[in-house]
Amino acid sequence: MAPVAGALKTTVTELADSRVRLEVEVEAAEVESRVERRARQLGGQLKLPGFRKGKVPAPLVIQRIGRETILEEAVRDTLSSWYTDAIAGAGIVTVGDPTLDIDMAHLPPQGEALEFSIEIGVLPKAELGEYKGLEVGRAEPEADEQRIEQEIESMRDRLARLETAERPAAEGDFVVMDYRGTLIGEEEPFQGGEGRDQLIELGSGNLIPGFEEGLVGASAGEERIVKVTFPDEYGNTELAGREANFEVSVKEVKAKELPELNDDFAVDAGFDDLDELRSDIRERLLAAEEAQVEAAFRQAALDAAVANAKVAVTPELASARAREMWERMVHSLSHRGISREAYLQISGRKEEEILAEMQPEAELGLRREAVITAVVAAEKISPSDEELLEAIGPTAEREGVEPQTLLEDLRGAGRLEEVREDLAARQAIDAIAAAAKPIPQSQAEAREKLWTPEREGEPAVAAEGAGQAGKLWTPDR
Repeated sequence: MAPVAGALKTTVTELADSRVRLEVEVEAAEVESRVERRARQLGGQLKLPGFRKGKVPAPLVIQRIGRETILEEAVRDTLSSWYTDAIAGAGIVTVGDPTLDIDMAHLPPQGEALEFSIEIGVLPKAELGEYKGLEVGRAEPEADEQRIEQEIESMRDRLARLETAERPAAEGDFVVMDYRGTLIGEEEPFQGGEGRDQLIELGSGNLIPGFEEGLVGASAGEERIVKVTFPDEYGNTELAGREANFEVSVKEVKAKELPELNDDFAVDAGFDDLDELRSDIRERLLAAEEAQVEAAFRQAALDAAVANAKVAVTPELASARAREMWERMVHSLSHRGISREAYLQISGRKEEEILAEMQPEAELGLRREAVITAVVAAEKISPSDEELLEAIGPTAEREGVEPQTLLEDLRGAGRLEEVREDLAARQAIDAIAAAAKPIPQSQAEAREKLWTPEREGEPAVAAEGAGQAGKLWTPDR
């Protein structure tokens, strides 16, 4: 049990299955401050004889409305803030939704502290095994010649010109057209259903399904009626699922003319010749491949340490983390205009199915976080302000401020420790990866095939990941 000082006095009690209970006491002075603040807010809405609107003193508001009523509103307004402060002060990483216990029917009289309790899941503790010197598979970066040619073809496509074609339109061609769209059974065009001199690419898949296909084979001067059905998940709900006819007038067919692949093309792209262009592409692809290989190696090194550690993740804890992952995903989709219901309809799955699919990833994520936290403690990792300044440098540059200014802004916003913890986690992974011994990827994959970790109590992770160098599983073990 550990007390936490401040306006909130918090006692943390560890429970079974990676859960804790926080007994929170809000000091009387803090409670009265919140009551007075809420009273001032209500005073801004009251009209009383002798006072201008919004100028009713807080004590008079409390007298007229009643302290109990105002206290209840103040508590409801501030509870989430007190909860956040209590969690931060306790220094725990929560998982899932809390169970809150507060007796709103018996709030304290003036001069007494407010008490409530929180029960919630927390990040489990890891018992570290070997996490240094583990043999981990590492691929060899290479710039595939086929990818180089694909990059060159993409450049040719970007530098292509559109030339008028005196023939019917084929897939890959561009069409200049006028169009007028009406819903079946209606005579007037729907909003946005008319356009002139529009240029579209046939086969691009950018338009309503069936529209581009309906213009394949059309020639300049030809009139066509293209019938389509708007998708059920179409952004405009008034059109979603509806059938429509588009009267299309094809004005011109244009074909894409790619530049010849020679030194002139390389010069147009900013290089001396074709060899220099290919060399530049090869270097860029190799640099990108090296970054991917390094990221994969770091992840594999971490997972090797995770496989050697003991971390008790209950199904309930994994389910709670899966729910958090799903809600973050839904929030992200909403910014792109996709609702929870629309995504479920598009994916053809129920929410329960998605949560079940996320559970293994959620469990692995919890194991990784627990091991990283344990390594931070074992290695006594505590990033200095100088290291923080270096880490936030790129962000400061993007925002056009000095790193020191951004550091102080983060400190003032109460986010500096969060940034410090993130950097400490990265440094922990750095330490694991730096100590790992790279082995050929083929050797690591061969070990994975030979190692069968179905023995009771062992995680299903390859021998390479478990740091079992030279120990091959056999049936008599």
